[in-house]
Amino acid sequence: MEKAFLSLLVLVRVLGSFGQQGSGLAGKQLVFPQASNSAHVVLKAAPKRPLTSFTLCLAHFTDLNRPHTFFSYATRGNFNEIILLKEKNNVYGFAVGNEAVTFTDPEKKLLGREILCATWDSATGLAELWVNSKRMPRKGLRKGYSISGEPSIVLGQEQDVMGGGFDITDCFVGELQDVRMWDRVLTNEELELAFLNQDVPGDYVFDWKTVNYEIKGYVIVNPVAY
Repeated sequence: MEKAFLSLLVLVRVLGSFGQQGSGLAGKQLVFPQASNSAHVVLKAAPKRPLTSFTLCLAHFTDLNRPHTFFSYATRGNFNEIILLKEKNNVYGFAVGNEAVTFTDPEKKLLGREILCATWDSATGLAELWVNSKRMPRKGLRKGYSISGEPSIVLGQEQDVMGGGFDITDCFVGELQDVRMWDRVLTNEELELAFLNQDVPGDYVFDWKTVNYEIKGYVIVNPVAY
């Protein structure tokens, strides 16, 4: 009996390590219910060419007031190719090519759903962060840089090695949805559409409605709750 129980336990752990796979998250959100150094979601996507510009948008809902990572894009050459995180209530971090800038929103934050869009352009080196459709002052970041190589794209954790090396003190706890990425800087008019969660056609690296994903650990897919 004891042997059978141990065998079942091993089987559950092995099956759990493969994760839950799916395609498309339209009308759904990812819930990260508790702090963990393992729970994350892998997005199965890659750009069609080296990235010399991009726009990344997402919506989140959390009551954390410590550093937490929303999005981590790693390659074998650089584990910190793209990172979008929040350091505390109104301070945001944005990294490209292992260099980071910080944006501070002077407005006091109230608990609520927040929509973020970050853009970067290699030609000018300009990085932008938009918070609930309001742009923060631009910063310079990695002018002339290019992101290439097969990516590992992770939600909810920061990669210190490709696909892993997670630290519980950086993990996200809360609700995450509408994560989308384009391989260009969207115009102001297109960003307005993105903040309304409307389609911005073409040039997607991945779209929330169609992206292939794999859940690792304690992450729940739920209908969107506003």
